[in-house]
Amino acid sequence: MSPRSPGNSAARAFDYIVVGAGSAGCAVASRLSEDENLTVLVLEAGGWDERPEIHRTDAAAVLALLTSEWSPEIDWGYATEPEPALDGRRIPVARGKVAGGCSSVNALMWVRGSRYDYDRWAALGNPGWSYEDVLPYFRRSEDYTGRAAASRGSGGPVRVRDLDDPTPLAEAFVAGAAELGYTAPEQDYNGERQDGFGFLYQTTRDDAGARSSAADGYLRPALKRPNLTVQVRARATRLILDGTRVTGVEYERDGQLHRAVAEQEVVVSAGAFESPKLLMLSGIGPAAHLRSHGIDCVQNLPGVGGNLQDHLFVPVCYQSLQEHPEGALLSEAGLFTHTKDAGPGDPPDLQFTFGPIKFLAPDAPAAHQQGPGFTFAPISLLPQSRGRLRLRSADPSANAVVRANYLASSADTDVLVHGILLARELAHTSAFGPFRGAELGPGERVTDPRELRGYVAAHATTLWHPVGTCRMGSGPDAVTDAELRVHGVEGLRVADASVMPTIVAGNTNAPSVMIGEKAAGLIQKSFLQPSLRTEGNHHAHV
Repeated sequence: MSPRSPGNSAARAFDYIVVGAGSAGCAVASRLSEDENLTVLVLEAGGWDERPEIHRTDAAAVLALLTSEWSPEIDWGYATEPEPALDGRRIPVARGKVAGGCSSVNALMWVRGSRYDYDRWAALGNPGWSYEDVLPYFRRSEDYTGRAAASRGSGGPVRVRDLDDPTPLAEAFVAGAAELGYTAPEQDYNGERQDGFGFLYQTTRDDAGARSSAADGYLRPALKRPNLTVQVRARATRLILDGTRVTGVEYERDGQLHRAVAEQEVVVSAGAFESPKLLMLSGIGPAAHLRSHGIDCVQNLPGVGGNLQDHLFVPVCYQSLQEHPEGALLSEAGLFTHTKDAGPGDPPDLQFTFGPIKFLAPDAPAAHQQGPGFTFAPISLLPQSRGRLRLRSADPSANAVVRANYLASSADTDVLVHGILLARELAHTSAFGPFRGAELGPGERVTDPRELRGYVAAHATTLWHPVGTCRMGSGPDAVTDAELRVHGVEGLRVADASVMPTIVAGNTNAPSVMIGEKAAGLIQKSFLQPSLRTEGNHHAHV
């Protein structure tokens, strides 16, 4: 039986409206509704996470989530415009359109990023976002079932577990990394130092491998609270403004437009694509661009939709000489390392994930598709390339135009080429000897640097980690301040991966949940101190 969805709430007012029940939005709504004196409305464009496939976590199930005929039910269907540095390919970028957002459709890896990531955010003019500042929110979000550590959380909404029964191939990856001289992090890669190798932590609830999503951990337990209202299949179409103050949200549900009033604030947690799109549809964004679509500009914020960053990876795939289980997860083991000499405290710029499956292009030869295999996935962690998102039209039902600008910086290609070479070193360790068959991609004959760069251009693709399109900070391109309040607009915050000034060195689900936790804390603080709701939020763009 699906959770209740109340009837038309258009005539009702709420203290807070949260747009988007994704990784961050679920955390915001759950934490705010803990105060029985506050009323909270959540608007989620997708439905509940009812499909049983969502809750399976094996590799085949995770891949099927976004490649099946029913995938449009849970995915926004985004793809980039043709990418010049990727041979003109349009790159599909999955975005969860379902309760839990991307935490309901991702590969279940729990990676916080490095200390450097958050200290850099603070140094960029965002007080309160250093590693020490955000660590309590990471801990609060977690229910880690492994060995106790000071940096780990227990009893939180998201269950985080050690990998159960790694496959022999995952064990070979760990042994191979050790053979090459890499070390394991002193505690774990979510601790003080990220560098090194190990098995990946998984967001699963139990030994059976059921997914632990933000919907499962935050939203479902909160449904019993009478002060929380959740509307699914409710797509926000624009923010309602009185001058430069947001007073509510217009949304479409069942083919009809509704309005909900926010007595205190609206929190936009719709993700790195839909959050800037909603702001622009509401007249908040680059003035000339808005006017070109017939939208009156309420607040000229040139940075809305800019600063787009994402993680690219390139698959290095091998035939396996032995049959083997596909494993409990899409990726079971990983490595964080550097492509060049790094100073103390510098973050890794290259991540590896590894899975006992074949990851081949759709047009790969049929012979390559046959039999077992395994894939190294080197990832460019700290890309220098920046893209942007713009409206396709003033129609809220039209997906935005995404120009990711992947590999515009040649340095990003350098990282991936380095990753291919390191993958080959790993594959040729003695640990992989019993398993290593032919190299299917790029192919062992591809050794010339120009050919390797060509392979990257032809085969690199996204890890589905877009961030940064409503960057927090100061300066003309910032969208929010460090309290996540939109510059020059009252009653509006953004809380999701779009506020990241720079992408983190790792998967983005855990940081997105942390942002939701911290956003709730900031709102609760401002509720106790009303003057904080508008202080520092007069960032003029004319």
